[in-house]
Amino acid sequence: MDKVQAKQRIDKLKKEINHHRYLYHVLDKQEISDAALDSLKHELAQIEQQFPVLITPDSPTQRVAGQPLAKFQKIIHTKRMLSLVDCFSLAELEDWEKRVNKIAPHEKFDYYAEVKMDGLAVNLLYEKGIFIQGATRGDGAIGEDVTLNLKTINSIPLKLNGPYPVRIEIRGEVYMTKKNFEMLNKNSMEKFANPRNAAAGSIRQLNPQVVSQRKLDFMAYDIATDLNLKTHEQVHEELVKLGFKSNQHNLYCQNIDAVQKFYENIGKLRKNFPYWSDGTVININNLALFNKLGVVGKAPRGAVAYKYPAEQATTIVEDIQVQVGRTGALTPVAHLTPVVVAGSTVSRATLHNEDEIKRLDVRIGDTVIVQKAGDVIPDIVQVLITLRSAKAKIYIFPKKCPACGSPVVRKAGEAAHYCTNKKCFAQEKEKLYHFVSKKAFDIVHLGPKVIDQLMIAGLVTTPADIFKIKKTDLEPLERFADKSADNLIAAIDYAKKISLSRFIYALGIRHIGEETAIELARHFGSLAKIQQATLEELNNIHEIGDVMAESCYDYFQNKKNQGLIKALINAGVDIRRDAINRVSTQNKKISGKTFVLTGTLETLTRDQAKEKIRVCGGKILSSVSKKTDYILAGSDPGSKLAKAKKIGVKVLTEAELLNLLK
Repeated sequence: MDKVQAKQRIDKLKKEINHHRYLYHVLDKQEISDAALDSLKHELAQIEQQFPVLITPDSPTQRVAGQPLAKFQKIIHTKRMLSLVDCFSLAELEDWEKRVNKIAPHEKFDYYAEVKMDGLAVNLLYEKGIFIQGATRGDGAIGEDVTLNLKTINSIPLKLNGPYPVRIEIRGEVYMTKKNFEMLNKNSMEKFANPRNAAAGSIRQLNPQVVSQRKLDFMAYDIATDLNLKTHEQVHEELVKLGFKSNQHNLYCQNIDAVQKFYENIGKLRKNFPYWSDGTVININNLALFNKLGVVGKAPRGAVAYKYPAEQATTIVEDIQVQVGRTGALTPVAHLTPVVVAGSTVSRATLHNEDEIKRLDVRIGDTVIVQKAGDVIPDIVQVLITLRSAKAKIYIFPKKCPACGSPVVRKAGEAAHYCTNKKCFAQEKEKLYHFVSKKAFDIVHLGPKVIDQLMIAGLVTTPADIFKIKKTDLEPLERFADKSADNLIAAIDYAKKISLSRFIYALGIRHIGEETAIELARHFGSLAKIQQATLEELNNIHEIGDVMAESCYDYFQNKKNQGLIKALINAGVDIRRDAINRVSTQNKKISGKTFVLTGTLETLTRDQAKEKIRVCGGKILSSVSKKTDYILAGSDPGSKLAKAKKIGVKVLTEAELLNLLK
């Protein structure tokens, strides 16, 4: 075979392989067996190996051709990739329609409703029909170049079906099917919480070979290039013509009533979908009107994500056991028959305290409904009494600590029970776990198992002992090779420099959480001033209540605690003034306002959002009350959102918060 003949054969093979790719991955049809298709690919690879000059970027053999990358390059999107405002009820959907009507009062609306894929949004760039670049959403303006990884996805065509413009950008969702997710978690050392995390984690792999093994999929939902189309429905028709998969359940809806029927129907069907879906996307169908409505923050006014409520499931309470916390509080935990809720497997749920157990009337052996939404830990929301067996056992709260056997007391006015032994081993462990946790000293390589090992070896009894550990102390211990010992010593040394607020939080003072620690650091500015503060001075801080003030005062008056702080400083801990003290007072929309956060944010982590609010003078609260000014709600919000709406607290989307922060 000469070069001319080879090119002719390659062209025919590429056309035939792409035809079957389109049938299988887009239309879900199959004309030939997998073995026959593999044979065609093998022949193509052999000819290309013989004539490497004939290899082109759109060849099926180039789907897994990239070498591992050192890092991802940044990509500036030619058109911003927007996120969506969420709504969770028909009333909220109707409010959205009313807002649109106010902006365009003389326009007649119809809608195009889509299934919302639970995956990772990406942008695909094609030139002359050839896929040349793919990028993640990133912050909407700048994403990461993941072209090589996207090439491994068979449902993304390397060459478009014609006709097509010289340059076109396609947007869609990379996702992992439930089946492939289960296989990945079964066969991989790395475990993912849900298919969305698995898809996002896979796309950000630096080795395309690894991505190829993950068997990701792609569903297109928009064209970022102006093709003079009139409706969003036509956009989806064009996507299929170009060679992309578009969700077959998507539907044209004439009015909001039709949208609601679509939403309810998808709600019934989605459990049987091969992929995860957490809601629907409702678009103004008329593209001219959609563009006219514009953008607010990072979200288009002409579309909304109409999401489903927190997922629930039923399971059995196999046992109820008590955990002892760092303050000595006893928390009952229900051990459950494992069940998948909101995309992750749940085997435990908190029961909070004795009163909650009595309120629910939950017993060992009961069938219960559990709920998990966003950041909220699993909760038992209801006991199915009619399914209760005669063998169900009433749980009796222990009178002695399960860890040390000391008496347990319940203080007047409090719901929690406490172990009376201040030297309880379980409490000491929990205090150390808290001390090294992410929001405290954040010592990497020093997790609970390592702390347990160090305590058993007698190397650590107090937090100050952590900073006295030497490499020679670690070398005799199991699992501490030369490198792992070096890593831990380096992490401990790095953690010695700490902000005042994190230091206060790390001490584990009862009733003093992250936000109160930040407020103390902001108000006093130094550890010495906090230690010297009178009870009256602490009580006069607006955000600190009587109980917190007394707890803080008592802690710093205690000689044992004073000795711990002195030992930490002598061990090299360097406490630094918080950057948060330099608060910008120019943002009048946020300064002095209180915020509660719930759900998962799209472009910010929860900690990043909190930090931005604090820098502008805002305060973060852990629970919703009438004193709350705003609740920031991401995807999969918890019960805080429902309570906020009930008492009239202003609900902010992430896009609206970012707009306030400007």
